[in-house]
Amino acid sequence: MGDGTLLLSRGDVEQLLSIRDCIHAVETVFRWQGEGSVPAPGILSVKAAKGGLHVKAGLLRGEPSYIVAKLNTNFPQNRVQHALPTIQGMVALYDAENGRLLAVLDSIELTIRRTAAASAVAAKYLARRDSAVATLCGCGQQAATQLRALGAVLPLSRIQAFDLDPAAAENLAFKLKDEFEIQPVTDLSRAVRQSDVCITCTTATKFFIRQEDVSPGTFIAAVGADDSHKQEIEPALLASVKVVADSLEQCCAIGDTHHAIAEGLMRKEDVYAELSEVVAGRKTGRTSDAEIFVFDSTGVAIEDAIAAVTVYQKACETRRGERFNFAA
Repeated sequence: MGDGTLLLSRGDVEQLLSIRDCIHAVETVFRWQGEGSVPAPGILSVKAAKGGLHVKAGLLRGEPSYIVAKLNTNFPQNRVQHALPTIQGMVALYDAENGRLLAVLDSIELTIRRTAAASAVAAKYLARRDSAVATLCGCGQQAATQLRALGAVLPLSRIQAFDLDPAAAENLAFKLKDEFEIQPVTDLSRAVRQSDVCITCTTATKFFIRQEDVSPGTFIAAVGADDSHKQEIEPALLASVKVVADSLEQCCAIGDTHHAIAEGLMRKEDVYAELSEVVAGRKTGRTSDAEIFVFDSTGVAIEDAIAAVTVYQKACETRRGERFNFAA
């Protein structure tokens, strides 16, 4: 594996982690979790005046075994106030046998790809197999990768892109014109009613996907509510459909589900399943064309861990990245 710690940039991650490889890795680790072979992750959150730090750590047992910790800051006003990304961070990858720091990776691209991969894995099991029309809400950093990931598992033929800034939707359509037929839209309710799939990846703090606009058979990947003050899905909608969580505990604490619980419309026990249970076959996925599913995606450490390990192993195989020694 070489001496010293491997340093991998965002560009390295982008080159080493294809979306299809990431989908395969994330599906695999959810299956392991559903089979009981992945221990519960550790989570720490620290609040600052204008943002905060989230630490997610997980253990992957195997030959070899790894400990992975992701440290991300989230400062929503960064782009306006400091010309910096909203999310900045790193991933540390350790040998679980001796604690050696094997690699340090930039976390931005890794987070984008593993988040989109989780949406795709959920769609594989929960969306109708003939899903062709998707509405994307939020045309920021996540948007392109979410579409590419969903396109890898569903026969998408038409994308409707919505953003509070219409220029963002126009820019996305232009950027991906050679990959998808994307129509920027301003009437979100109408777009959602026409859709087989809806992906929400915004920073909204008030729901905008309403129960009355969701047609039978729709699959919704709710990605944006990764903190307790964020919300994208109407609580009444969540209470009336099958909710599948990436992490039951997290979704009941910070996801869209927690808003439905806070309003007394749901209980923790009303969540249909965790994604790991569905992937491992312990719970059934879609059983009819009329079922509506919401995947409450808050982001879990096992996704970061398996994505980081995939990047690290490929970097070692291709001799990519730079090595350094803290003791030097």
